Amino acid sequence: MELLTSLDSDPRLANHHRLDAVRAHLLELAGNPHGAVRLYRAAAAKTTNLAERDYLAMQAARLAGE
Repeated sequence: MELLTSLDSDPRLANHHRLDAVRAHLLELAGNPHGAVRLYRAAAAKTTNLAERDYLAMQAARLAGE
């Protein structure tokens, strides 16, 4: 997670949905489903690709038990 924080200042990646998606995945692996849901939803809201948005929303719903 610390390494990802350094990428936040990179203008090529700043506010990119993939950073939130990677953070969500890492939180999921670490056993923090609530944090992962929040970041999967944030990533889904940032992408303009419908397939990616649907996948990220599905991941959030799965973890949220929806």
